[in-house]
Amino acid sequence: MGTAEERIGHRIKRVEQEVTAAKHAALRPFKINVPQYNVLLALSLEPGLSGAALARRGMVTPQTMSSVLSTLEGRGLVERRPHPIHSHILEARLTRSGGALLRRADAAVAQVESLLDDCFTPEEARILFAQLDRCSEKLSGWKPDSAKK
Repeated sequence: MGTAEERIGHRIKRVEQEVTAAKHAALRPFKINVPQYNVLLALSLEPGLSGAALARRGMVTPQTMSSVLSTLEGRGLVERRPHPIHSHILEARLTRSGGALLRRADAAVAQVESLLDDCFTPEEARILFAQLDRCSEKLSGWKPDSAKK
């Protein structure tokens, strides 16, 4: 198995944590955190998502997403309205001020992404993306032997 430092998953997790910490720092002036930014970004791409759909995309519990949405709604960055057909489902949408904040916050997050881009030549980035995609494909749908019985 090797030490934790020799494991691919450990390295990927460490980089993910460092990226998240850098994004948190970049977002601090906007008084939003990474999960809140991710919701604003998702709603800019797919307006009208439900809290459940946002929770699945963000890989958080529905309760956590409800809290994130409540905070954003309280700040006037997101509005929720009943779905036109399924009135028990609330659709979330960016407000005008939410869109404006997202544009500024996204520029700050782009600086973090640029730091990563600067680590690689275009060819190295292409290879890294292909390798990460291969890892994702290998893990997608994987079940432990004990669950296959």
